[in-house]
Amino acid sequence: MSLAAATGCSGAGARGSFDGSIYREGNAIAFQVGPVPSSWRRVAVTGGALAFRDEGNHATILVNARCLRAEGDTPLVALTNQLVAGSTERTITSQVIVPFDEREALHTTMSAKWDGVPMALDIYVAKKNGCTYDFVYSGSASSFDAGTVAFEKFVRGFRTLAGSGVVPG
Repeated sequence: MSLAAATGCSGAGARGSFDGSIYREGNAIAFQVGPVPSSWRRVAVTGGALAFRDEGNHATILVNARCLRAEGDTPLVALTNQLVAGSTERTITSQVIVPFDEREALHTTMSAKWDGVPMALDIYVAKKNGCTYDFVYSGSASSFDAGTVAFEKFVRGFRTLAGSGVVPG
């Protein structure tokens, strides 16, 4: 799923349940996130687990979780590239491996354009127990930095919960 596809389709409710800190979807996906700032407004999105709008910083937050055997060997760089498919003029500012819920995540900051509109992005992609987790903060470059501290706290609070992982089938 690309970022453009997920954020471009609002209005169809979320796939799972979210109580403000814990997200659950069926028997395979259950995770906790860090604090959700009061300035973030939850929005419905097709193709993602959670989405928020940070109006004050003109940004969107997208969280997705999927448990598919097919992604088991896909490198984190390739999974990150899938998120920005459809964008142009990509410039990676930083791309590093960081510790993430007893695994590793690829943390990428970059700029890109969608339909000619410049955007700044802060992306974390991780895999754990057969699942892939994407966290994306995207917005206008002019106010982007002001929202990334809250986004990092939100992401750093991520923990998978019992039962998370590929369901045998």
